[in-house]
Amino acid sequence: MRDTTASETPLRSTIFALLVALLYGLGVSEAALAQAAKPAAKPGPKVTRPAATPLPKKPAPVVEPPLPKAEGEQLAAAAMTHFGDYACEFDQSVNVHLTPNNDGYVDVRYKTRIWTMKPVLSSTGALRLEDVRGQLLMLQIANKSMLMDTQLGQRILDNCVHEKQRIATEAAASQPAGESLLQGAAPAASVPR
Repeated sequence: MRDTTASETPLRSTIFALLVALLYGLGVSEAALAQAAKPAAKPGPKVTRPAATPLPKKPAPVVEPPLPKAEGEQLAAAAMTHFGDYACEFDQSVNVHLTPNNDGYVDVRYKTRIWTMKPVLSSTGALRLEDVRGQLLMLQIANKSMLMDTQLGQRILDNCVHEKQRIATEAAASQPAGESLLQGAAPAASVPR
């Protein structure tokens, strides 16, 4: 530090007094002069604010490619689909209805989700409703239907019964034992023991 000598102090005082007089003559207030006489404050540490987190943008709506036009076999399989509500195990339900604006396709609703499915008749006579995205499969046989997750290889719902399936099951149960559903079927050959 530098030591202020006695000769510098009166010189500073004189210069300050002249400045005050000059500024006072220009109409500067005493408060402004007092503020100017104060030593300048040292700058403190720079305070930085955290950057504002941008709001997440809404994802762009997913535009599904148009479904291929359904042809003869698919249209025939769609006509065999049981439309409406299915009562399933554990008080669950599934609803199957036509896909709007896409002949030959059906929509399967389970809880809050809807899957668009392509009806396919299998060689065994079962009707397969195959999810166009490849995630689910609804299998419809004579007495029940089931909903399966094909990616996990698990059933999601089983014992789903449409009104037409319930009627078919009751009709089959009311037939006498041993009577074939196919009229004119040959009796089974007996095998000697």
